Amino acid sequence: MTTLHLGPNSTRQSSTADARGAEEDLIRQQLDRLLTDQIHRAARFSSETAALWRLVAPTVGAGKLTRPKLVGLGYRSFGGQDPARSVALGCAFELLHSALLIHDDVIDRDFIRRGEPTLSAHYRDRAQEASMSVPDAEHVGASAAIIAGDLLLSAAIRQAGQAAAGLPMADTIAQFFDLAVVQAGAGELEDLLYSVQSSPANTAEVLRMEELKTAGYSFQLPLLCGALLAGASESDAAGLSEIGCRLGVAYQIVDDILGCFGDPQTTGKSVESDLREGKSTVLTALAAEDPEFSAELASFRAGQSSLEQLRLALQASGAAQTARMLAESLCTAALQSTHFMRLPQQTQDELRAYATFILERKA
Repeated sequence: MTTLHLGPNSTRQSSTADARGAEEDLIRQQLDRLLTDQIHRAARFSSETAALWRLVAPTVGAGKLTRPKLVGLGYRSFGGQDPARSVALGCAFELLHSALLIHDDVIDRDFIRRGEPTLSAHYRDRAQEASMSVPDAEHVGASAAIIAGDLLLSAAIRQAGQAAAGLPMADTIAQFFDLAVVQAGAGELEDLLYSVQSSPANTAEVLRMEELKTAGYSFQLPLLCGALLAGASESDAAGLSEIGCRLGVAYQIVDDILGCFGDPQTTGKSVESDLREGKSTVLTALAAEDPEFSAELASFRAGQSSLEQLRLALQASGAAQTARMLAESLCTAALQSTHFMRLPQQTQDELRAYATFILERKA
């Protein structure tokens, strides 16, 4: 038998993996308790609302739990010793994420997410079974999804307040969690209004919108709030959040690429949705500088060419390659910043792992 000798680095990686697994278990257990409480609470006054929560529950935390894990990373980076605190705050960000996803599906008129029917699709189908017309049934589905998102949003805000209760930084954490909600709403609104413009938003506008819509609540503010929860000063927490902002924008850029050129079987999302809805992404902003793509876009919007022709023009523009280089440069800037160099070695290792995940992900 060959004996495997683990060096110090291998031992540390194994220990880190065990700790991450334990943290994920705690997050999922807490989410399960929170959602079970919501079902029982709703059942006391509305069986239909309890049924809605039962439909919502399996979708919460169905992903990689990136946001609560980043709260935990920010917390540990500044000496946090009570995992229950960071898990509780992390769950607030996961509830917020679920609320925004449900609302986003309504805005984008998507009925499939992660390869499964959305909540709005469930209620749409139910209405159609009751002999409603397709438009009316889709309205029912969208309305139910809006209500579900609002309920999740309320639960998220309440959870964030409870997680920080009694701490000196409780008010500051509440303000930054509120900022996560406000920025996400602002970014979503800009995203929506860009879609009605005659031409795509430019690259700077799109990057700003994506910082608001995704990077803030997904990377920047979970790290910042986790650091504050541990007692970090606002200036130290802001340094960590700056790194998170760059990683978050890079994440959304890769998401834009996957949204047009990913494998739907892997991403669980149509490659036609962004173009069909006229969304301004980093890809369309970069491609708009190519006269051939701009002409194809105008033709598509006039109903004179197909969506597939537009996708081919986007591919030919080279925008995907340029966008990927931009994502890589953002990750490099995050990992070479002075703020990064001041962080504990374990935090640096984990942030490098996130950067690798962002650039290599397929879903």
